[in-house]
Amino acid sequence: MTGLSVLIPVFNHDVRPLVRALLAQAPNWRGPVEIHCLDDGSASVYRLKNRELASVPGVEYRELEYNVGRAAIRNQLAAAARQEWLLLLDNDSLLPDAHFLARYAAARTRARVLSGGTTYEAQPPKEEALRLRWLYGCRREARPAAVRQRAPHGQLTLNNLLIRADIFRRLGLDEGLTRYGHEDTKFGWLLRHTGVRVVHLDNPVLHNGLEPAPVFLQKSHDAVRNLVQLYRTEGLGADTRLLRAALRLQRWGLSNAVRAAFGLRREQVRRNLLSGRPSLRQLDALKLYWLLSELSTSAPPLPVSTQAAQKSADPSVEESALALKKEEA
Repeated sequence: MTGLSVLIPVFNHDVRPLVRALLAQAPNWRGPVEIHCLDDGSASVYRLKNRELASVPGVEYRELEYNVGRAAIRNQLAAAARQEWLLLLDNDSLLPDAHFLARYAAARTRARVLSGGTTYEAQPPKEEALRLRWLYGCRREARPAAVRQRAPHGQLTLNNLLIRADIFRRLGLDEGLTRYGHEDTKFGWLLRHTGVRVVHLDNPVLHNGLEPAPVFLQKSHDAVRNLVQLYRTEGLGADTRLLRAALRLQRWGLSNAVRAAFGLRREQVRRNLLSGRPSLRQLDALKLYWLLSELSTSAPPLPVSTQAAQKSADPSVEESALALKKEEA
């Protein structure tokens, strides 16, 4: 049987419960299983806890001296993996039951990229500061496989992704996206461009790391900046709901008016999002305001003809597309 390398980037989180659960389920894979944990500059309190994993059979635990970011650390983990399949997990994930790896093992003949999804606790957290992140996760991220499969490449997330190692290494993650967010957007585009099919499963992990609202808002703002970067430099992201709305307002000449109107109530919106009863519609409005502001100060995107020429001139993408399509055939 082919082997599995589980890749867990670690940052300020105790991953021992996740690793123990994975080791308990390893026999269900019916092949060799290894777990790679790479610490990305965590605080010493977390490093001291997680260093216990270095002596656990089947686990490789290493530490980086400084934080390299979400894309770079996953690329490093994939480079160190020795097995044919990679399972990408965030460090704040928990397994839902004792059959998580068994479901992946049974489904791996269906495609070379499988996405299991994410779920959240049914009850809201008692701490008000965590409710925005919980609400967003429940309403926007915890989607059944049938819904995600309607746009398989656009609904792809790097957390809980089972993928053939050769595909991941050939395409890799864009380390130029140094801020939080949308690494998966570009990776999904690369998979679609190279003709690699993505199959979504109902095999979710439980998200166990809710951030306080101020942290989540900062990450959301960073993700908007990354989205604009991808749009401006590569023409990607125009099919996202947020960017479609912003570009429509620009075409209608309403961008400045919408920004000015929202600016008058920005603090009111922020108070709502930090409260115990946050509104996702208010969050959407804030993200649209951020996006319109970024677009107003950014260079326009490359013309479509220029984008196509650059992509055609990029041998890594084109060669990957040809090689992967031949393998699919």
